[in-house]
Amino acid sequence: MSVWRLQTGGTVLAGKLALERGWAINIGGGFHHCSGDHGGGFCPYADITLCVKMLQMHELVKNVMILDLDAHQGNGYQRDFLGVPEVYIIDMYNRHIYPNDKHAKQAIRRRNLKAALKEFHPDVLIYNAGTDILESDPLGHMKITEEGIVARDEFVFQICRQQNIPIVMLTSGGYLRKTAKIIADSIMNLHKKGLISGKV
Repeated sequence: MSVWRLQTGGTVLAGKLALERGWAINIGGGFHHCSGDHGGGFCPYADITLCVKMLQMHELVKNVMILDLDAHQGNGYQRDFLGVPEVYIIDMYNRHIYPNDKHAKQAIRRRNLKAALKEFHPDVLIYNAGTDILESDPLGHMKITEEGIVARDEFVFQICRQQNIPIVMLTSGGYLRKTAKIIADSIMNLHKKGLISGKV
C-alpha cells in the first residue's frame, strides 16, 4: 500500500505547488472512486478529497473546481462534496460503465468547462486526466485517439493559464501499456506550447 500512499501524498503536494507555481502534475493519483470513508474501484485513498480539504483547512483556497475527464464517474469525491457550494464539479464519463452511482451524480453541476468558469471562479482547478478514454482501453470503452488526449490536456491547460487559475493535473485511469507514453507525450506538448515550464 505504500505506493498508493506516495501517490496520495503527491496529490496533496501538487495542490500546494500549483498555488506556488501556477501548475503541478502528479503522474499518479486521481483515485476518484474513493470517498473519505469508503474505497472503491482501484482507489484505496481519497487523494482528491484530501487535497481539497487540506488546501481549504489551511485557508490557501476557498473555491475549488474539480474537472474529471476520466472514462469513469468520480463518485468518491462527488459523495464527499455533495451539497458543498465551495466545490464545483464537472465530470464527463461513460455512463454505461462502473460505477453508475446515481446518488453521487447529483454533485455534478455542469459538463462544459468554459460555461462553468463563467458562473464559478475557482482558486484552483483539480484536473483528473484519465487516459482510459483511449480507443481500445479495456475498461473505458471510449474511442478517443492518442492525439485527442494530448489535445484535451492542452485545451484544459490553455483555459486555466488564460484565466490565471492554478491547475493540478492527476493522471488517474489508463489500462494499456502505451498509456505511460501518451502521458509523457502530453506533458511534453504542454511544455512545448509554453503551458508549463521547469522554471520556479
